[in-house]
Amino acid sequence: MSDSKAKPVRKAATIMLVRSASNGIEVFMLQRPGRGAFPDLHVFPGGKVETSDEGFDSLCDSLSDAAASKIVSVCGNGLSYWIAAIRECFEECSVLLANQCGQQFAFRNSEHIKEFDDARHALASDELDFKQFLVENGLNLATSRVHYFSHWITPKFAPARFNTRFFLAEMPEQQLAVEHSTELVSGTWIAPKHALELHAKGEWQMIVPTLTSLRMLCGYESTRSLIDTVRTGGHKIPVTPSLHVQGIQYDPNRWLSSSTT
Repeated sequence: MSDSKAKPVRKAATIMLVRSASNGIEVFMLQRPGRGAFPDLHVFPGGKVETSDEGFDSLCDSLSDAAASKIVSVCGNGLSYWIAAIRECFEECSVLLANQCGQQFAFRNSEHIKEFDDARHALASDELDFKQFLVENGLNLATSRVHYFSHWITPKFAPARFNTRFFLAEMPEQQLAVEHSTELVSGTWIAPKHALELHAKGEWQMIVPTLTSLRMLCGYESTRSLIDTVRTGGHKIPVTPSLHVQGIQYDPNRWLSSSTT
């Protein structure tokens, strides 16, 4: 394919929500519907970075755009990756990583849940501006609890191309993860090892970034040890050295792997 016909590479953000369980760590995963560029995949919440995700410095609890851009090695608008990850997490599974009145955001009652679910639907259908929603509800985004994890770019032969940053966050207390029924097939909490086993059996379809991330999560028994390691950049993503260039991590020969773990 010539450069003039090359597929556009869209910026995207993905977030791995994790929680502690009796058998160790669990991660929240979604199943995409059987349509689009990557149908029927099991994935983490996430989506495209929009121009409306820019200019949120004053609405974050700790991270400036300059600091975020340095972390992800871009010249500007690096914070938009964090904003997109948090926004998509709310839109796709109703989990809002934010603070209100100096405390971690939590739902007060069923009426409060319904109010925010209406807002979630309005955001997903572009009927509500995310900044407006935050200001009107006295919220700031908990970027201090959203940790940069990895960077992936889909290869040229993929059906759609994305320049994606992966993030990690612990599931907030007093919130409930519920998939957006109009955009997704299902959502579930699952141990990373079990997700990999389902993939090995051919029951779940996943692409290489998801598989690689799940393998890395298998090495931790608690969310605290995992988050402490990722927060300080001590985690290791298993990739071929020749492909580990400026944080770009993928194996073009196994992007749509369907059987190996």
